[in-house]
Amino acid sequence: MIDALRSVGDVHRARDLAQRLLVDLPDRWRHTVGVARRAEMAAATVGPRSEGEILLAAAWLHDIGYAAALYDTGFHPIDGARHLEATGWPSRIVALVAHHSAALYAAQARGLAERITRFPREQSRVSDALTYADQTVGPNGRVVNFELRLADMLRRHGPDSPNAAARQLRTPLLRAAVVRVQHRLAMVDHLPSAA
Repeated sequence: MIDALRSVGDVHRARDLAQRLLVDLPDRWRHTVGVARRAEMAAATVGPRSEGEILLAAAWLHDIGYAAALYDTGFHPIDGARHLEATGWPSRIVALVAHHSAALYAAQARGLAERITRFPREQSRVSDALTYADQTVGPNGRVVNFELRLADMLRRHGPDSPNAAARQLRTPLLRAAVVRVQHRLAMVDHLPSAA
């Protein structure tokens, strides 16, 4: 509990770290900003404010592993998570970054299953919302249809990439998370407003 409370609400620190690490990767930074905005909108689906803050921190941090300074395994979810762990971020945020967007399956295709499974994999409204935000924002930071995002990732990474190898196992999980969040958002939109 203390671990979670230590940095809950430290969204600004997460944003600042991501900006500092991704400054030399403008497309990655635009994507990250878009994901954080999308996560902010989806935060209404995750429950208490503290859960929304965890979601936003993870959204800002989800792609920091692309930074050259953090390169270790060459797989950004693990490299980002390892950096966050080494610098004292809460273990829940570390694990959300490690496992964002069903990263386990791409890690397995890269021979990195052992490295990623040391981080606990969360299945929750927060992990769903993080997947939703990541999978509905393109590289330019703009909102995109989920199916178009999948096609773009395959095109960018190539048909022989580990991402392509993981696609059969990963895609249904990503799609299910996106659909769950869309459903939750529709329910939030239909709630009567407080007068």
